[in-house]
Amino acid sequence: MKIGYFILNDGLREDPSVTGLLSDLEAASYSVYEIRSKSDVLPETDLVLSMGGDGTFLSAAHIVSDIGIPILGVNYGRIGFLCENRPEEVLRALMEGDFSIEYRTVLNATLKGPNARRNIGMLPYSVNEVAIHRKGPSVLGIRVTLNGETLPTYWADGLIVSTCSGSTAYSLSAGGPICMPDTKVLIITPIAPHNLNVRPLVIPESTKVDIAFESRDGVATMSTDNQTMEIEQDWTIHVEMAQFSLKRIRLAESGFVRALTSRLFWGEDMRNNG
Repeated sequence: MKIGYFILNDGLREDPSVTGLLSDLEAASYSVYEIRSKSDVLPETDLVLSMGGDGTFLSAAHIVSDIGIPILGVNYGRIGFLCENRPEEVLRALMEGDFSIEYRTVLNATLKGPNARRNIGMLPYSVNEVAIHRKGPSVLGIRVTLNGETLPTYWADGLIVSTCSGSTAYSLSAGGPICMPDTKVLIITPIAPHNLNVRPLVIPESTKVDIAFESRDGVATMSTDNQTMEIEQDWTIHVEMAQFSLKRIRLAESGFVRALTSRLFWGEDMRNNG
């Protein structure tokens, strides 16, 4: 088996837990090499280890998801929903074949409008979310169209279009719902809305979403996962499902509910500890 590994935090490369896992993999006759960009990916790579937190996993996904290589997240971060597995679990699971592959929705964002880059210069794909944020002090008037049907304008600091994978990320912090990974929906969540009667909206993941905005500042910031760029007021963001899915390796002992209880302490109550 040929295994690439991706590390975003330079200091982590010398961590004994990291070097120990890599040494154990090599001792088990796996071919192990480091990936830092798409050009580093070798032919016939079987999987990529993302070593860090969820931010590292998203960066790894931007490199290999569109070429179909599965990613296994090894958690050296804090929360870790995408990157949830402890280092000591990985070698045993790989050697015993005790894992499965999940297919996660990926979003594709393109820009339309005068002088807009139709395909975003940075990678247009998002595993968690596509979002728009105000760049200056002025609130945004955000117009959202779903398969050609326009919603009432959101007056807010921004708006998030999230996958189920991203339901526990930015969308959650803005008040969006938690969705099981296989629910096959998208979530539209306003950020600090100024019209108080709006709520997050759950839509089918096959929906084509168009986002336009108005602001006295004339510009806004757009983000796709952990990458950002400035967009102009006469541009439209078009968001739809990508033509491929992210392949995420899930160890048999891991699971979404386990991650919720261990990462977010869901259900923890001092009254239950007596």
